[in-house]
Parts: sequence; C-alpha cells; structure tokens
Amino acid sequence: MRDGHYDVCGSGPLLLVIPGGAGHPMGLDGAVARLSERFTVVTYDPLGLSRGPLDGPVEDQRVEVWSDRAHQLLDSLLPDGESACVFGSSSGGIVALDLLARYPERLRRVVAHEPPSIGVLPDSARQHAMITEVYEIHRTEGVAAATARLSAGLEGRSWEPGPRPASAAADGGENTRSTPDSQGAQNTPMDIFLGHVLRPFTSHALDLDALKGLSSRLTLGAGSDSRGQLPFRTAALLAELSGGDFVEFPGGHLGVLQHPVTFADRLTEALRVARRREGSTRRREKLY
Repeated sequence: MRDGHYDVCGSGPLLLVIPGGAGHPMGLDGAVARLSERFTVVTYDPLGLSRGPLDGPVEDQRVEVWSDRAHQLLDSLLPDGESACVFGSSSGGIVALDLLARYPERLRRVVAHEPPSIGVLPDSARQHAMITEVYEIHRTEGVAAATARLSAGLEGRSWEPGPRPASAAADGGENTRSTPDSQGAQNTPMDIFLGHVLRPFTSHALDLDALKGLSSRLTLGAGSDSRGQLPFRTAALLAELSGGDFVEFPGGHLGVLQHPVTFADRLTEALRVARRREGSTRRREKLY
C-alpha cells in the first residue's frame, strides 16, 4: 500500500483539510485556493490517490489508522506546543472527530461537515442495513448501481433495484467484480470508497465522552440543501450529543465542491468565531 500524501499552500494559521470519500482531494481546488488566502492549508490524502491508482489489492480502511497518520503529519509540521485547525467532510469528518477525541493537544478547533457516524441515530440498525446493501450491490453490480442506492439512502428516497447484469445473474454475483480486467477499476477512488471505506467508517464508534469534554473546540456542520436527509440528521444529533456548535453550510453533502468560495468563507467564520448559541438544543430537536 502506498504511503499517504499531502500538499501545502497559503500562509497563516495551519488548517488541515481531510477530504471525504476515499480521501482523494479531487474537486477541492477552489475551496483550498480561497482558504489559502487566510490559512496555511495542508490537504491530506491518506492513501496517496492523487498520485494515481493504487497497485494491488486494497484492504478495508480504519478510521484510527487515518487519524494516527494525520496526527503524525501535524507533529511533523507544527512547532512544539502549537496547534492546528482541522476541517473534515463526510468520511473525512469522522476522521476529524476521532483525531480530536484522541489527540486534542494538537488541535485548536475542528469542523466536521456531515460525518456519516450513523451509529448515533435512533434508526441506526436500518441505516447500517442500507450501507450493507450498498456494499453488496457494489460487489456484484459495480459503482453506478451502488452509488444510486447510496444516494437514495442518504436522501431518504425509496429505491427499487434495477435488472441485474447478465454475468451477475449467471454466477450468483460471486465473480462479477473479481476478473483480472476489473482489478484496475476496483482501485479507483470510488471503488475504494464503496468497497473499503464506507462500511468500516460508518460503523466506527466515536468516543462521545471525549468529545463532550472538548465541545468548546468542536463544530458540526451540514448543508442547507441536506435538510431532512441522513447526513444532516446525523450531524445535528452529533452536535446535540457532544455539546458542540452546529453550523449550516451552503449546498448539500458535496457543498464544498458545489460552492467552493462561499463554503470556504463560511468555514473561515466557523473556525474564527466559536460562539455558543442560546436555545440551540431546542432548535436541534426539530432537525432529526
């Protein structure tokens, strides 16, 4: 497995950015450019996917491994006694939360945007079953079908499976994704995310007790277009359970890609102005 990779740009306080998905920073250029006007932005690529597809088989990824490596990266970049801000989105948000819980001495403030830590939800069993279904569809039918199922699950839409590919129907789905010609495709960022990140990351149990004790450094965020959807519900409930702030961002789950400049400006505000909100508990109760 290739070592991780990171890029640095800008000047000012250090801001570590942990992308979502399989950690590939694709599409983040606009937001990073805006943030680099105010911060030294370190964009973390845990698997080094920005340097090209991985060779060989990929194992299931672990949140703790990614956050351990992020901590090592911060240690290598920060002078003794100094701390950094962290922004993580989606799966990267789960890593950011784990990083705060385990290595708070290096973190000034963390913003986690729509981390899919679905284990905190009242309907977590149903949501975990949906994630397992996405995994199985990816294994037997590929990226497009699995992505369609995941999108429906995140948005709370009903979903009916389409016709199975002839090859899957013929062999029961056992060999659909294992042919030599498909090995390269299995190592693309989306294949790695669906096959080796989504299930273990959404099943990761956050240390809520640790996060409660660090709530003054924590902001949970969700996109205004995600209201009523699974990622918004999860972020809002995590804010309630941890005592952290809750902030709405422009766009939806991929708001940092959809609205890079306004998203970056909202993130800058969240990082610089850590304010408590009167009556926030009452408002959040209506969100999930």
